[in-house]
Amino acid sequence: THKSHTAKTVSRKSLCILNNQGVSAAENMKIIVVFLFTAPFALSTTVEKDYAFDSAASPETKSRFAMLDDVRILANGLLQLGHGLKDFVHKTKGQMNDIFQKLYIFDRSFYELSQQTSEIKEEEEQLRQTTARLQINNEEIKNLSQEMNSKIEDLIQNKIQLQEKVWGLEDKVTKLAIIQPSMQETKEISSLKAFVEQQDNHIKQLLRIVEDQHVQLDRQHNQIMELEDKLNHMELQELTENSFTGEQTEPEAVPFPVHNATAGTHKSDGATPDCTALYHSGIQASGVYTIKPKGSEAFDVYCEMKFGSSWTVIQNRVDGSLDFNQTWDAYTNGFGDLNEEFWLGLNKTYSITKQGDYILRIELQDWKDNKRHIQYAFSLGGPETDYTLQLSRISGSIPNALPEQTELRFSTADHDMDIINDFNCPENYLGGWWHSECEETNLNGKYVTPRSRGRPERRGLYWKPKKGRYYLLKSTKIMIHPTDLKSFD
Repeated sequence: THKSHTAKTVSRKSLCILNNQGVSAAENMKIIVVFLFTAPFALSTTVEKDYAFDSAASPETKSRFAMLDDVRILANGLLQLGHGLKDFVHKTKGQMNDIFQKLYIFDRSFYELSQQTSEIKEEEEQLRQTTARLQINNEEIKNLSQEMNSKIEDLIQNKIQLQEKVWGLEDKVTKLAIIQPSMQETKEISSLKAFVEQQDNHIKQLLRIVEDQHVQLDRQHNQIMELEDKLNHMELQELTENSFTGEQTEPEAVPFPVHNATAGTHKSDGATPDCTALYHSGIQASGVYTIKPKGSEAFDVYCEMKFGSSWTVIQNRVDGSLDFNQTWDAYTNGFGDLNEEFWLGLNKTYSITKQGDYILRIELQDWKDNKRHIQYAFSLGGPETDYTLQLSRISGSIPNALPEQTELRFSTADHDMDIINDFNCPENYLGGWWHSECEETNLNGKYVTPRSRGRPERRGLYWKPKKGRYYLLKSTKIMIHPTDLKSFD
């Protein structure tokens, strides 16, 4: 009974000590569990010690001191254990608070990023809608400008007719200067002059309106270009938008009668310098003929009879059956079949054009079989200049896409003298051409068929004016003719 009472007293004192140290309820529970687990062993040890000393000494004295020492040792151990657990709990709480703080910062950042993403999407959609509206306004302005131009042309014709009448009346007045004109004739002349002046004023006003419309149209074009740049060059229009639809189609060439000529290669009599000379000699059927320019050896060319004469064809592409990604030597000497797809050769073309002044004609056909053309006055340099080309537009039914009054050097992937910003044009756009800052237009590029949706092939066959849309091409033809042609398109 005494031992049990002592153990209970020690337990109460240990609990009071732990409570005085400010330990939390959860920590006290852990310490009590440890104490209850170790207390029986301590008490059993004390009992054995007491029992051993009962025979030799006074039971009350020795038993009491031995039990107090054991209890102190046990209490100190429990106290140290409680402090260690308390420190561990504080550290754990601090780490958990740091983790919660970081999670809060992460959630806040993710929420702000989501808001910014939503704002960017809304701005992009607004930008697309603005671009669509500007394109619609641009088309309306174009239509209005065309109508006004038509009205101005009619007014100009009326003005010319009225001026002719006035000039006729003035001649009559001059002849009758000696005779005093009647009052009626004077009034008629005055009224006609007033009418002409009124028409002149109307024409001037319309011209000012047209100029304003052109200025507005240019602004619309600039805005559209800026918006397209911001949208990272939005998808190109589909094939129906890339055709020549809406423009006046080019009239088909009238076939010429055949004069004892058949398909294939024809040997001409004498040294004819080009296809035009063959035509004037009596040969008026398109086909392959042999010519011999001045200072050059004879070679075969394809002559196309049209517009009352014959043109020497230097390039022809119809179906993509021939790969135009060729070397410098191939482009210099020529390649392909003259009755199908071919490139005549820079050296042969130069031997023809150095005989005099020539016209360069480019004929284009889109995938809706609409045809366009453009003609240039041009000069072609020799091999020492890398066959430098200079152009000056004469006429045509499509906007110009090649720089004028500029020396353009011919280059291929294995012979590129002018690499701009470490960007090899022939290597990246395929095929030899007179490149200018790696523009999109390259009639010797890769032949591709249009896709039903999405972006067209970047390295395809295009005609791309500087401020116009892409024209995806199905066939191309380049021809030359002397400038002394009296009657042609």
